[in-house]
Amino acid sequence: MKFVCSKSNLVTGLQIVSKAVPNKTTMSILECILVDATEGVIKFIANDMELGIQTVVDGDIVDRGFVAIDAKIFFDIVRKLPDSEVTIESDENSKVTITCGKAKFNLLGRNGEDFTYLPPIEKIDGVAVSQFTLRSVIQQTIFSIAENDSNKMMSGELFEISEDNLKLCSLDGHRISIRKVKLAASYPYKKVVVPGKTLGDISKILSDSTTSMVNIYFTDKHILFEFEKTIVVSRLIEGEYFNIDQMLSSDYETKMSINRKEFLECIDRATLLVKEGDKKPVIISIVEGKMELKINSTIGSMDEEISIEKQGKDLMIGFNPKFLIDALRVIEDETIDVYLVNPKAPCFIRDKDANYTYLVLPVNFTTVD
Repeated sequence: MKFVCSKSNLVTGLQIVSKAVPNKTTMSILECILVDATEGVIKFIANDMELGIQTVVDGDIVDRGFVAIDAKIFFDIVRKLPDSEVTIESDENSKVTITCGKAKFNLLGRNGEDFTYLPPIEKIDGVAVSQFTLRSVIQQTIFSIAENDSNKMMSGELFEISEDNLKLCSLDGHRISIRKVKLAASYPYKKVVVPGKTLGDISKILSDSTTSMVNIYFTDKHILFEFEKTIVVSRLIEGEYFNIDQMLSSDYETKMSINRKEFLECIDRATLLVKEGDKKPVIISIVEGKMELKINSTIGSMDEEISIEKQGKDLMIGFNPKFLIDALRVIEDETIDVYLVNPKAPCFIRDKDANYTYLVLPVNFTTVD
């Protein structure tokens, strides 16, 4: 195998597929990237058996062939090469030579036949959504995924398609994040649970293009994302997702309308007095015309008021400030509506059309004087 391409194309390709290279594995071949130039295009492939990514790299093929190269060494070398044309070749013993200008590296690769290609996915009933939209809804929900795997379902996101609606939902036991977007066409009903890692990796690859589309295909066990020159295949999390509708309520005793940016900045200032790992709540008092936010920690205390529009009862309630900040940062609306029942019940932040819903559970607190 032998091909020539620019350093920038190599770096881009390696950045994309490296997300499917496992940090730890007992199978050393999975630590490699397959360079496949057997079919007239240069493909980079990585596969950790749960997530697989393939992308096409622009370049000129001199001799067709394939070889597997240790991902970390390959990427480290390419990143530090001069900004010039790079020649990569391998011989029948999988010895790899990387040449750029006066720099030359020799590596021992692996036989490409040892590598596991991505599972074939039949492309039926594909769903099309813009890269910008998919990236946005992922970023607006993914922070609510549970960080540990004690409950497998909480480590994934519900991915639901109903006619011309796409809904993503995540929860971690303390909060729920839901985003709904309109699709340009109507599609058959699909409901799957996609690993959070997969969606996080995809969101880092997708562009902010509103015209470049992602085509999404499903099987019983896999989901495939296809966009530009890249294919991402991921195993699905098997099982029934939580009944989210049972957790949502339209009942409320108190409703406040508040400037989102002011609310976010106020909570952000309050967290200056919270040490890393400290679980001090922010205490919010809602009365006619204003919301008062207090926090009291070992470092000091803070008290601030924000003007609001209130309907219903006065209320005092405590929250983990991080959970509020995460939700407020991804909402675009200038003014938001917050619905509350009592100090023990979850609060809801949602718009009138329910395009977004954020549920946050309150926390116990002691009154700050």
